Amino acid sequence: MADKTGPDGTGETGRGRQPEATIRDDELERRRRDLEASLATRRTDRLEGKDEAKAATGYGQALKLSSEFIAGVVVGVGLGWIIDRLAGTAPWGLIVGLLLGFGAGILNVLRSAGLASEFGQGGKPREPKK
Repeated sequence: MADKTGPDGTGETGRGRQPEATIRDDELERRRRDLEASLATRRTDRLEGKDEAKAATGYGQALKLSSEFIAGVVVGVGLGWIIDRLAGTAPWGLIVGLLLGFGAGILNVLRSAGLASEFGQGGKPREPKK
């Protein structure tokens, strides 16, 4: 027959009795604070002293702003083209859609850069990103 002793010698299968927690909450809290302080110093060292990080941030911001503008123009042209096809008013729907898309793209760029207020903020623009 099978032996009645399990892996932990109690005769039970599975995890059995677990040992009591030896690390107290105070010790865990102290270790968490130490780790948090260590990570905070590493993050500032990495971002402050390197021009590459600033250049990468600048490229990211430029890509974001240009995609905001292009998306506004493309959506305006697309809607104008659809209106032209449905109403048979070519090329006026496309022209109006292009102009509205251009205006929407400019507004999106200004909002994204923080130079124009977001919708519903009562005319208070947020601080520009640096």
